[in-house]
Amino acid sequence: MAWASLIGTALESYDFYVFAYFSAFFAGLLFFTPLGSGAQTASAFATIGAAFLVRPIGALLFGHLGDRIGRRKILLVTIAIMGVATGLIGVMPTFDQVGWLAPTLLITLRLIQGISLGGEWGGSILIATEHASQKRHAFFAAVPQLGSPIGSILSATVFLVMTVSFSAADLAEWGWRIPFLTALPLLLVSLYLRWSMTESPVFEKIASENRRVRVPIAEVFRTKPGAVIIAVGSALLGIGSYALMNTYTINYGTTKLGFSFQDLLIATTIGGLLQLVTIPLFGNLATRIGSARVVFWGAVSTLIIAFPMYFLLQFATFPILVATMIIGGIFPTAAWAALGGLMTDLFGGRIRFTALSIAYSIAAVITGFVPNYTQALSVATDAAWWHPGIVLAALAILTAVAAVFARRRTVPVDAV
Repeated sequence: MAWASLIGTALESYDFYVFAYFSAFFAGLLFFTPLGSGAQTASAFATIGAAFLVRPIGALLFGHLGDRIGRRKILLVTIAIMGVATGLIGVMPTFDQVGWLAPTLLITLRLIQGISLGGEWGGSILIATEHASQKRHAFFAAVPQLGSPIGSILSATVFLVMTVSFSAADLAEWGWRIPFLTALPLLLVSLYLRWSMTESPVFEKIASENRRVRVPIAEVFRTKPGAVIIAVGSALLGIGSYALMNTYTINYGTTKLGFSFQDLLIATTIGGLLQLVTIPLFGNLATRIGSARVVFWGAVSTLIIAFPMYFLLQFATFPILVATMIIGGIFPTAAWAALGGLMTDLFGGRIRFTALSIAYSIAAVITGFVPNYTQALSVATDAAWWHPGIVLAALAILTAVAAVFARRRTVPVDAV
């Protein structure tokens, strides 16, 4: 079940990263044409953040249904919505063709993607962990997290191949559509695999005993308000570091440091490949020492390397760029890999889908505008070398503090 869940999560991540790369390089020029270059970039980054703003809506809707009618059914719906919305972006008209209708349609599809993502992550984690034993659930919670680097690798590879195969003019005119259209065949594969999944035994037990909560969101905030706050804080680094590294740092690298688009995509792909190894390792470590401890040490390690990493990046050599993507990926990856296990441990099965979805979506709203925060800090500091380090360090501190409190709260994975 964990592997079937992973495939769907990989597609969701692929769709997300395709749009992240698109926003970093093409969205401003194609959809916000009349604005100046700075405003184009800010508007493109804001379209990423827009999808995060509506995630709580998706979390409320799909979390409620996931706790009422089951995890499997909801995962089929969320993946279908995400795949279709992504494919439609690939056939959209640009500003030169329909004016301001183009960004309006783009933002609308991003909002639809965001609603889908609001229910996707929590369901993926639960379908994996609730099929696992108490002893191994932390490892299986890490398996769906592999979807993020897989999505990053696939999307970066597609864009890399296109930059080699097409001219800049062709990419701007029509080539940018290809990555979005590839989401449609990937969607068919994901739907087939998810259709083959069985329902979570935890939910089946809850349903058979007629113990489903009528209004899960009310129960979450009535009985577990502190756990929600802890879960939100624990997720900040894992989500925010991806937005910082895979969107802002890529744009910053091309516009301020003089790296080529290809160099940045290659470095990102190398970092993603490394995560395919480190995420299972951190998941296995979580089964030994606990998910909260892995999240804590991942956050502390990130705090230690945040400023040295961005200082070295100023020397603008390709080996340093690769090292930045590797080092900047390993330590936040620990917090990301163990996040699902930590959050699963905070809530009982009757409200777990809603609780995980709400907490994750709130963290996503906070971190969804990380590229915008960092760009504003860049303007305020005249692009001082340390400005991205401030953002990364702040995320690390908040996650480390939350992980300390999470260690004091543990609910068995099969608890209802």
